[in-house]
Amino acid sequence: MSIFSAIKNAIFGRAAQVQQSVAQGQALPQMGQPAAAPVPGPGLGAAAAQAQPVDVEAVLRDIEQSKGGPDLNWRSSIVDLMKLLDLDSSLDNRKALATELGYSGEKNGSAEMNIWLHRRVMEELEKNGGRVPATMKD
Repeated sequence: MSIFSAIKNAIFGRAAQVQQSVAQGQALPQMGQPAAAPVPGPGLGAAAAQAQPVDVEAVLRDIEQSKGGPDLNWRSSIVDLMKLLDLDSSLDNRKALATELGYSGEKNGSAEMNIWLHRRVMEELEKNGGRVPATMKD
């Protein structure tokens, strides 16, 4: 699985769990716990849930809250975003992500590369059905 896919799946998968729990009137699932099986109902099918954009910031805030509010700057830092999602934020993984997303600069972990990565990840999340506030794309 690609690194971007792991990021997207962590965010969009959490959003699906939250939507499902809210639709079923259940408590929100905790991190690391599987969501309950979907219960089909009027307007609650998988297609209806897929059609709604995922509020990326709200999902990330929910994950942050479920972890007790760790001191992470995930709104602008690719390293902290990956840490929040329990993904390996090592330079090697960020280099691989940079290659995957088409970064053409030197892949040395510079601030320039990391800023580009965060911005590009947010753009890709939007292209894949996410809603990302402008403040997270700067």
